[in-house]
Amino acid sequence: MAATLILSGPSDLDQSSQSDQSASSRSNNRSLRVAEKERKKNEAEDPFVLALKYFTDVEAGTPVCGNDDVERNVVLVEKVAYSKGLTPEAVSIMLEFAMSLRMGTTLCARVLKCLIPATVVPQEAVVRAVVWLGVGKIPVGTQILFIKWVLTVFDMIDAKDQLRAVYGFIFNFVTEENLCPYICHLLYLLTRKESVRVFRVRKLLELQSRLGRQPFLLSLLSLYKVFCPELVMLSIPSRVKSGFRNHNMPWKSALIAVQKRDGAQVASSVSLASTIKTNPRKRKHCHLVLPVLSSVVSKQAQTEPSSSRKVVPLVQVHSFAQLLENMHRIELPAQMGSLLGSSLALQYLDCVQDESALLRFNFWLGYALQEEFLFCGDGGASQNSEEALQFLNTLLSTQHFLQEGFSCSEAFLFKFLNVWDGSLLRPQILGLLSSIPVVPSSQIGRLLFEPLMQLFFTSSLFFKCGLMECLNNMLLKWLTWHSVYALEDDLDISLNSHTFINMTLSGFKDSVMELVDFVGRLASLGLGLEGCHSLLLSFILDFYETVCDTFLKYGLPLVVMPPPGVFYPALLATDPVSVDRLAYIMYRYKVNLTSAKSQERLTEQAFHISRQTFREFNHYTVVMVNCLWNSKMFQPDMGIQLGEELLLKSNVPQYGKSFDLIHHPAFMSYAVDFHQRCWPGRKDMDLNSLKHSKLWSWYQEYLFSQGYDGLKQFVQSNICRQLTASDSLPT
Repeated sequence: MAATLILSGPSDLDQSSQSDQSASSRSNNRSLRVAEKERKKNEAEDPFVLALKYFTDVEAGTPVCGNDDVERNVVLVEKVAYSKGLTPEAVSIMLEFAMSLRMGTTLCARVLKCLIPATVVPQEAVVRAVVWLGVGKIPVGTQILFIKWVLTVFDMIDAKDQLRAVYGFIFNFVTEENLCPYICHLLYLLTRKESVRVFRVRKLLELQSRLGRQPFLLSLLSLYKVFCPELVMLSIPSRVKSGFRNHNMPWKSALIAVQKRDGAQVASSVSLASTIKTNPRKRKHCHLVLPVLSSVVSKQAQTEPSSSRKVVPLVQVHSFAQLLENMHRIELPAQMGSLLGSSLALQYLDCVQDESALLRFNFWLGYALQEEFLFCGDGGASQNSEEALQFLNTLLSTQHFLQEGFSCSEAFLFKFLNVWDGSLLRPQILGLLSSIPVVPSSQIGRLLFEPLMQLFFTSSLFFKCGLMECLNNMLLKWLTWHSVYALEDDLDISLNSHTFINMTLSGFKDSVMELVDFVGRLASLGLGLEGCHSLLLSFILDFYETVCDTFLKYGLPLVVMPPPGVFYPALLATDPVSVDRLAYIMYRYKVNLTSAKSQERLTEQAFHISRQTFREFNHYTVVMVNCLWNSKMFQPDMGIQLGEELLLKSNVPQYGKSFDLIHHPAFMSYAVDFHQRCWPGRKDMDLNSLKHSKLWSWYQEYLFSQGYDGLKQFVQSNICRQLTASDSLPT
């Protein structure tokens, strides 16, 4: 009985709870029905909804002339489109009305021009409109206008799978001469590896033989060749001029206005991919605003679990672990420019090496760089804006993250150097320049050295220092690429970068040699122009600290000595740091040459060091030892020749000792300080007394204790004299 009571108690409670829930549910349903009726009532009274209903229900053959209803409804749709943008449903209705020609061809172009989407464009509507192209009743001009509209809103289409399913149907229109440039552009955006077929390649080649080497055909063929190189045997230039123009001029201003008013970012890619010739003084940086990382799939699909779909939008990946888990199911964003703002997207791009992604990204980036910096009609004044600075800084950080540059930025720089004034965005341009890959020696002079030499001799000291730092970083990247990608079994080197450069070791050495010789010429003349300025000399010595270790540190069988125009200004510099760095450079040269010589004797596959290199090194070493150690400056066999009469007129006693470690202008203050420490109460000062054996050894240790390790290494490796225990510096 107790058990029965216990079991029956909860049953009564459940029934009471269910009745309460039922009453609450009926109340909620009633509220929803009331709200739905209110919404339908408002929609029924909304003139825009009535206009859409008119275009949905209008019968074929309805006349346009004298029809006040159609004019009133078209004006209403245009007003909403240009002020707020059209909803996806409205875009579908109006696109179907225009392409079906239910009221003839008069309104078709007018309706297409007002198709300004507020958010996204339904893929099904675009596919139905493409099918209408095959009817044959639409005028050619209207067909072209429709394809232009599709290209404009391509990144706003919510999905692309159905469009790619009708790839073959779209391809058939390439035979139409007027449509061919626009169809090729659309096919370029839709092409995947499975889209490339032999008959399509043959058709494009046939069109090329009939129309000539048109840029739009070459661009599509180049994409086909990337996916299936065995099918496209045509030789395509490595730098094909972009064959696709921007066709969104009728819609751009309206799209930008809708975006700004609604704060939407969906169509930001459209503003990036467009060009309108405006007054140069009012030119805006529409290409330099990075688009937001967004997916090409519909919003409804994004709400579904990722595991239930074949692809995962990159925008839904929030960690590196998720990236690894979905590496082969990632779908690229709608606008490739958004990759610059996402480290995960860059990691994906670097790991997967997707050729189509690189082509899309280079197309977007190359167009943005050339339009905003190269083809700008305002003389470059507007590039000082914050947008340009931020854009280039983002590009620099991206290239630093990937540890290599992009082919489009390389092509842009080679053109931009010919019109650059050397001051416009100088740190950013030099930073981009330092990341270019190895340039063949046959082209490096024309593409790089000639414009840089003109800028070097007509610019300020700070530009000269910046250029030296840029060329040093460029050499460091080249040598690093060599040390990473050089093959051990032969003399071939493959630079595995986005630019796909392959050259022999001999060709790579020639390019490096050309760069080092060029910097040597610039450095020699630059030091003469700037009076051996210590700041410029510091950047030059940075470069030769890289050059002196090319063999041991980077594995490149090449040793190049600095020219006399760099060696002697550093040796006779008035600051001790420059002399110390020169001593360190000479010490590293000796270590590299000694190692290379021993390897040349022991191994079969070794390189030959010219006797001229050894002669230059030995000559420089003898000059430094005679100058700093032996007090034999201005000897007949030295590189600096001064007449005896001129030396006597200088009234400098014992001029041969003027640049030893005691009397050298860079070290004289240390000699005076050491002399005062040795004889604190002595009033007269005789620096020559420091040349005595024990004091000379103590003075060297004193100099070395000041942090001049380069000088210490040079002396210890080139001076045979060893310090004894009795010569140690007293405390």
